Amino acid sequence: MKRILFIFISLITLASCSTRKEIVYFQDIEKLQNMQQPENFEPRIEENDVLSINVSSLNEDLVEPFRMDLGSQQNSGGGGSNSAALNGYLVDAEGNIKFPVLGVVNVLGKTRGEVEEMLTTEIKEYVTDAVVRVRIVNFKVTVLGETGSSVIEVPDERISIPQLIAMSGDINYDGKRNNILVIRNNDGKMEYGRVDLTNAKVFQNPYFYLKQNDIVYVEPTYRKVKSAGFITSWQGLVSILTTAFSLFILFSR
Repeated sequence: MKRILFIFISLITLASCSTRKEIVYFQDIEKLQNMQQPENFEPRIEENDVLSINVSSLNEDLVEPFRMDLGSQQNSGGGGSNSAALNGYLVDAEGNIKFPVLGVVNVLGKTRGEVEEMLTTEIKEYVTDAVVRVRIVNFKVTVLGETGSSVIEVPDERISIPQLIAMSGDINYDGKRNNILVIRNNDGKMEYGRVDLTNAKVFQNPYFYLKQNDIVYVEPTYRKVKSAGFITSWQGLVSILTTAFSLFILFSR
């Protein structure tokens, strides 16, 4: 009887332990040596993005007509709201912005660099030394699940899965590190991908870098899902049976 009880307790102990394969990030890191770098990632502008566009020149008076009148924007907003939409150019459903002097400009699907080049070329017809800088001011990524829930603002428009996980407080022991879900809108169509942070090949995953408005979900482990029930898992069931068996042996004596 003691031998059987010992076996039961050993099984419970082993079943409750997390393995290295489930917890450790970037396993087989040796394979990363000389691995081809992921392609340079630059987000493309989507509808409902808000762009900050700054035009500068040695003669600031010459480029003043190409700058947004923030005072009139705030007055039209009623109450002087501090939202990003009042301090930038909103990309409409057709992918256009209304830019001073130039009028309607289509920016949908272009990178920041492409928009800068396009606007610089057009503005230089009026101001030869014009310099244009473009930013996406509402670049945000949502993270849910076993990291806590938060919306991460990305000021430099470039964030990877490991950076997001670190900013959100890391994945707890009840989260799946090898099956992280990324949901994104790509050209008006919803798509998803999976990321495995336990594998060093994650650096080659097309979802390694995140786009604006991506949703990242860290799924709970089977153990965490079962913990929501009355009998939390098969380990819990074994524990109950072991306790009952121990009490039976104790009182039978």
